[in-house]
Amino acid sequence: MRIALFATCLADTMFPAAAKATVRLLERLGHEVVFPEAQTCCGQMHINTGYQKEALPLVRRYVRTFEPYDVIVAPSGSCTGSIRHQHKMVANAAGDSGLAAGAEQVATRTYELSELLIDVLKVEDVGAYYPHRVTYHPTCHSLRMLRVGDRPLRLLRHVRGLDLVELPAAEQCCGFGGTFAVKNADTSTAMLADKMRHVLDTGADVCTAGDTSCLMHIGGGLSRLRTGVKTVHLAEILASTEAATV
Repeated sequence: MRIALFATCLADTMFPAAAKATVRLLERLGHEVVFPEAQTCCGQMHINTGYQKEALPLVRRYVRTFEPYDVIVAPSGSCTGSIRHQHKMVANAAGDSGLAAGAEQVATRTYELSELLIDVLKVEDVGAYYPHRVTYHPTCHSLRMLRVGDRPLRLLRHVRGLDLVELPAAEQCCGFGGTFAVKNADTSTAMLADKMRHVLDTGADVCTAGDTSCLMHIGGGLSRLRTGVKTVHLAEILASTEAATV
């Protein structure tokens, strides 16, 4: 299958390992991955902060860039959620019915990584090996907008060597929320403290999730406390193999 990668801003500028791992994983499974170079931001940050007019060119570019592809994958629940639930809304608000129709069509072909693997490619065991104690944080957008459910956990349960431990109060927000963490720093920090406590209670070596944004927030807190617990994107775990660890 030919799959277009939407890398996302954070992966492109700060956490490229997540995007690279997505490519390695899908290629190992026998698929061709292409990277449309015209891609930029999905506009989620603008939309969530109330700048729908400024987001419109980004929505238009996303539709134009990815319209030629039958399958698109993003290593991000929040960006996929924005594409699927906000792009058509922004186009309609601007009175552009043609763009709204195009956005709706492209959105139906855009998948978060665990959705792509399980719903489209019909695979749960991706042949990964990751000998670590891991806990999984279900990010808000993947949990509440995309409703990915237990898909990431099903994938993790098939990873050889991985000791998966349940995260207490897993469905509670980590406190990031994009600009929420800046505008409501005290509340965000309190929510982060709760999340870090739950992560540490598991005794895990690694906290994983499907969004680098939340992992950045959680990982920053864990690093400042010198806990030794790492944050690793789901794609990086699934892309790991025994040969790569030797």
